[in-house]
Amino acid sequence: MGRSGIEFHTSKEPWDGGGKEGMAEEGNKVVDLNSAYRHKVDAKGRMSLPASFRKVLSTDLVVTRNPKDECLYVFEPRGFNAWVAEVFEDKFGKYDSSNDLHVRLRRKLKARAKDVEVDGSGRIMLPTEAREATDIDKDVVVVGNTGYFEVWDAKRYEAQDDDTDLGVLFG
Repeated sequence: MGRSGIEFHTSKEPWDGGGKEGMAEEGNKVVDLNSAYRHKVDAKGRMSLPASFRKVLSTDLVVTRNPKDECLYVFEPRGFNAWVAEVFEDKFGKYDSSNDLHVRLRRKLKARAKDVEVDGSGRIMLPTEAREATDIDKDVVVVGNTGYFEVWDAKRYEAQDDDTDLGVLFG
C-alpha cells in the first residue's frame, strides 16, 4: 500500500468499487500511474522515480523483468503477488501447489524479482542482471500503467512505440 494509503489495481477486469486486494482506490477513483518520463540510470544502476509516482508509491517496491525480457516491471509487493496470481489464473484458471509445473513456474517468476527500496533522493536500484537482460544501460523511459510501471531502454521503447498503431483500437 502506498504512503497515501492507495493500493494499485492489478486486475484486467474493471474496478467495481469493492475492496478487492490490489485495487487502487481513493474515494471511488482508480489511481493509475500515467504518462512516460525520460530518465537516466546512473553508473551504480540507480534511477530517479517520477515525482508523481513518488507521491503515491510506498518506499518498498519489487523489480522484475517482463516475461519477454523487453523491459522491467516495478510493483508494490502486494501488486507483484497479485500479478503472479493473475498470470496463473489467466493461463491455468488457478495456481495449483500440487502441480509440479505450477510450482516451478511460480518459483522462476519469484526468483526473477528483486525487492528494492526508494532511497531518500527518490531513486531505486535497478538490479544488474535485470538491466543486462533487458538491455537497459543509461537512457530509459519510465511508463506508467495500471498497478505498476515499466522501465524501458529508451531506444527499445521508441521502436516498440513506433510499431504500435492505436488505430487498431479505434478503426
